[in-house]
Amino acid sequence: MAKKSQKGRQVIHLECTSCRTSGQPGVSRYNTIKNKKTTPGRLELKKYCRYERKHTVHREVK
Repeated sequence: MAKKSQKGRQVIHLECTSCRTSGQPGVSRYNTIKNKKTTPGRLELKKYCRYERKHTVHREVK
């Protein structure tokens, strides 16, 4: 049974959008937790991409 504080939350994976389209080997990925009830859509955050060495948009993947 899930804890009361973790009830509506789920682990998601964020993937760099520019690495995917550039064709470079390697894709920057991050793991995080989001509240499914308050943010039902896909999450987009600016995170650091170590392959491109700059901050880029990371989008939630399934």
